[in-house]
Amino acid sequence: MSRAQTLYIDGDSIFHKLSGVSKILLFIVWTMITVMFLDIRIFAAMAVIGAIMLYFSQIPWKTIKPLLWIMIAFNLINIIFILLITPQYGSELVGTSTNLINIGYAYISKETLFYVLTISLKYAVLMPITVIFIFTTHPSEFASSLNKIGIPYKIAYAVNIAFRYIPDVQREYKDILNAQQSRGLAFKKGEGSVVEILKNYTTIFVPLVSSSIKRIETVSNAMELRSFGKKRKRTWYSYKKLTVADFIFIAVCIALLVGAVYLKNNVITGFYYPL
Repeated sequence: MSRAQTLYIDGDSIFHKLSGVSKILLFIVWTMITVMFLDIRIFAAMAVIGAIMLYFSQIPWKTIKPLLWIMIAFNLINIIFILLITPQYGSELVGTSTNLINIGYAYISKETLFYVLTISLKYAVLMPITVIFIFTTHPSEFASSLNKIGIPYKIAYAVNIAFRYIPDVQREYKDILNAQQSRGLAFKKGEGSVVEILKNYTTIFVPLVSSSIKRIETVSNAMELRSFGKKRKRTWYSYKKLTVADFIFIAVCIALLVGAVYLKNNVITGFYYPL
């Protein structure tokens, strides 16, 4: 996290040098390609490319590690729900059924297990580009980039403020948690019952929400005093002009999207399963 208390991490990687417009386009194209397909071959290639981009982004491992665990936890929960609620869904997509695991009321098919693997990789490939976009793009530059592609600057500035205050809310949450722990309240396993711990967490969220509302009011008053929104357009201090590297990057993104659309319409039209 930077000294400015934003999620942006200062660096000298190729992604730090790119304009926010290029990174927004990459994020959109990457997300569209991920949504378009249900093919493990596509996602495997995207996972490799994403890992390479994440390596060259020079984002510290200590920043990536907790996000990786969150992604793994989300995928595990999603897998459990799919297998328990729709154990034959993969078979419905493929048209064949190879029963493997008896769960009492139904069988989990081999096709469903392959579908689960595919959908898990589908969600996983979104993480690298999201991490790169968030941690290599300064909030002010992100807002200016949104404005440059046609988003009203009021909305762009609202996004800017949201990104800026996430670290502040995290820091205040830790401060309130430490204050309540110093008063003897239980927040960890073994310090009290589950009901007691959940009850104690309300002593954090209530003041946290209250302070956030006060912060919103303060920011709103400050912006109003500076006549924010009076004019139809505004200038941006942190906007980066597009360079040759940006134009090349944008061209590659557009080419990838065109290629993905062609593949979707002519080659890979549905769920891939190796029969």
